[in-house]
Order: sequence, then C-alpha cells, then structure tokens
Amino acid sequence: MIQRTFTGLLLLIILVPIFIIGGKLFSLAVLVLSILALKELLAAKQTKKELPTFIAFISYVLLSLFVLVNAANTDLVYNIDYRFISGLFLSFAIPTVIYQDRKLYSIVDAFYLIGSVFFLGIAFSLIILIRNVNLVTIVYLFIITMITDIYAYLIGSLIGKHKLAEKTSPNKSWEGTIFGTLVATFIATTYYINFVDTTVELSTVIFMTMFLSILGQFGDLFFSSIKRYYGKKDFSNILPGHGGILDRFDSILFVVLGFMFFISII
Repeated sequence: MIQRTFTGLLLLIILVPIFIIGGKLFSLAVLVLSILALKELLAAKQTKKELPTFIAFISYVLLSLFVLVNAANTDLVYNIDYRFISGLFLSFAIPTVIYQDRKLYSIVDAFYLIGSVFFLGIAFSLIILIRNVNLVTIVYLFIITMITDIYAYLIGSLIGKHKLAEKTSPNKSWEGTIFGTLVATFIATTYYINFVDTTVELSTVIFMTMFLSILGQFGDLFFSSIKRYYGKKDFSNILPGHGGILDRFDSILFVVLGFMFFISII
C-alpha cells in the first residue's frame, strides 16, 4: 500500500503540471503513454508467440500517427484521414502473405495488431483532443475514473461479498461497483454543472456520468480479461504498486470513447 501510494503521488506531481500546461507537452506525454501501452499489449501477445521485430516497429509508427492526427485540433469533433485506416490494414495484412509461415506471423497476429493499434490510437488521440478543447472537460473524465476506482476498492474491501466477475477480476465486487458508481456520479456531476457547463440539464449530466462510470469499469474488466488470457497478473511493473500503464489507464480509455457518444446531447 505504501509503494502504491508513493507511486500515485509521484504520478500526480508529474502529470498535473503537464495537464495544466497542455499543448505540445501534453501531446508528447500522451504519445509516450500510448507507446508504453502498446508495448504492454505486444509483450502480452509475445508470452505465447514472438512477433517479428519489423512488425512491432511498424506498430509503433502507425500508433504514433494515429495518436497525433488530431493533436492540433481544438474542436470536439474527431476527424480521421481514411488513408490512416487503409494504411493500418494494409501494413499488417500484407506481411501475412510475405512471411508465408504462421509460426512467424499469421492472420491472427495481424488482427490482434490492427485492433490494438486502432483502439489505442483512437482512445489516446481523443484524450489529446478533449484536452485541447478545454482543461475542465478532461479533468471531469479523470474524476469519474479516479473516484470510481477509489471507492469501488474501498467499499469492496470493507463490505464486498458478491463477486462481480470472479474469473476475470476476483477482487471486484458488486458492492464496490455500485458504491463506486454512485459516489463518482455525485462528485463528477457536481463538478460538471459547476465548472464545465452550467446550462446542461442536471438529469442529462447524471445519466452521462453514471454511464461513463460503469463504462470505465467495463474497460477495467476488458483489460483484465486480456491479462488472464495471457496469464499475466499485471501488464508490466513500470508503475510500482499499480502495475503497467494499461493497469492504471484502462478505465479512462473506455471513458473517453464513451464520452464522444454524448457530444450531440451536451
């Protein structure tokens, strides 16, 4: 617990100023996080099968392009050049024919990489885009994930008796999930109507916040299922006490994706 707390404080000391400053520094920081996240997904994959070095290199290049595609955009509308999508599929599909050996590189590997790069690229790019629009909105999304995680853990540890998804994440409970969602909804909604937008209907903000809190927990379970499939406890040990980048940022990736659904409402 001490190590976990120390790492958490260190992360706050490093990331909070970057959040406040924004701009190119923030984009660079998010790019680094995305590359580390992809590295963790590739490492998980390679516990069962090694990937060609060239393919891994292409993965990092394509991810960087995806993450930075909207780095200069300040409108909350995600635009992506179809050339990026075409290049993504072709870059991973063509080598399946070139290698001609499923032990080296197969169509299964290709689709794993396509999904990983596309998902991480879109999600991390949205973090940059939302921060470019304004600071208070991205803070709102992080409040949801942080409060949900903290209270789900605390309440689950104290009174959690009914397992949420025992095979995927044995420590999570229904009690923790419910209380984490309720507390996060209350705190994040209060923040939103006071600092983000005072004109939005309260019921809309409550519904959106609750939905995003639940969605963030689905993100946690989704990445936990990847770890279980590949027999890993944590994606890495880059953050002592927390695990890897994906162990810490799994929820926010789903939350930013879900937030885009509400743009037309709010």
